[in-house]
Amino acid sequence: MMKLLPRVIWLSCLLLLLGMSAATAQSGSQAKSSPQKAKTATTQKKTSSKAAAPKPSSQAASKRASKAASAKKRASARKAPARKRVVRSSRWKEPTYADSTAGDQIDGEDLVVRRAAVEALGPYNGSVVVLDADTGRLLTIVNQKLAFKSGFQPCSTIKVAVGMAGLMEGLIDSGTKLQLSRRVRMDLTEAMARSNNPYFAILGKQLGFERVRHYARMFGMGERAGLDIDEEQPGRLPEEPPKNGGVGMMSSFGEGITLTPLQLAGFLGAIANGGTLHYLQYPRTQEEAENLVPRVKRHLEFGPWLPEIAPGLHGTVDFGTGRRAALAFNEPLLGKTGTCTDRLTPTHLGWFGAFNRVGNSRLVVVVLLTGGKPVNGPVAAGIAGNVFRHLSVQQFFAQSRGISPAAIVSGLTCCLQ
Repeated sequence: MMKLLPRVIWLSCLLLLLGMSAATAQSGSQAKSSPQKAKTATTQKKTSSKAAAPKPSSQAASKRASKAASAKKRASARKAPARKRVVRSSRWKEPTYADSTAGDQIDGEDLVVRRAAVEALGPYNGSVVVLDADTGRLLTIVNQKLAFKSGFQPCSTIKVAVGMAGLMEGLIDSGTKLQLSRRVRMDLTEAMARSNNPYFAILGKQLGFERVRHYARMFGMGERAGLDIDEEQPGRLPEEPPKNGGVGMMSSFGEGITLTPLQLAGFLGAIANGGTLHYLQYPRTQEEAENLVPRVKRHLEFGPWLPEIAPGLHGTVDFGTGRRAALAFNEPLLGKTGTCTDRLTPTHLGWFGAFNRVGNSRLVVVVLLTGGKPVNGPVAAGIAGNVFRHLSVQQFFAQSRGISPAAIVSGLTCCLQ
């Protein structure tokens, strides 16, 4: 028994030592794993905090939305002021569009010509006058109330009279170039076609006020164009140079002059027929139309200068300001446009006067438009071109028209004088 005791004690100590080693190893293992667990825990904490925190852009958007909502709330709380209605007043006193046929008496008119003029004018507020240049008969007057008024500023249509005056006075011919600026020179044909204002202002100053007025009167301005047309008014010629621009503005824009469509038709008719200025006659019945006897007011010695002025009138339609007439009517036309503001009315104006040399008729068409900015000379030219086109479709120019014995006598008298 005494011998076994030491062995038992030795085994116990051995077991005790082995248990202590195992505990130490386990403790070291736990110590090594603790930092890793701590690191994992820290990472999980950071991740959860990032997920919980909103992104910076989301915060800004949330802040902007909040501000917008607050602003909208404040705006709705305030009473919105009532909008004021803006009333725009027009400087023009005449409408651009109107029924231009109202009140017209047409019993003595040529109804084919009347229909062509009315269709061409369309909705515009204006007048269309069609004249037989060989007899002085007014075939139609659309908007008689406007045509018989005291007239409007002629705008650039006055250039035809000033150009003819310059030719008749010997100041220019068709090839004479006037110095318009340091580098620009121009002749009558181009100046007429392009309606050049400086050219005719210079020519008017060379003529002087008295001669410009003299020729304007000779060509029928400032006096009644018609015979026994009680409603017609004579227009006006100034007694002295106009204050607004003097004779230069008078010669390029017609400043100070009031012209009627009848006066322009009579003057162009004289150019078309070679120099006979007729009294314009407006039959009130078909019987009067059939028995009309031409009446000559005076003979104008245009003969030598017609070839000089004609190229400019052709050029107006071919390549100048009246090109719209050629687009509507593909036959030779001679004409002149006019665009300006009549300050007395006040209204914006569009003029165009033209005549043809086709078939048996030399017809003059004058268009006057009144209204606002849509109105101008090129628009009037297009309307006149459509008048000629409508008549051409109706074979108007191909018809043979008898000439009364009185007209033949009138023509013989013209040639013998």
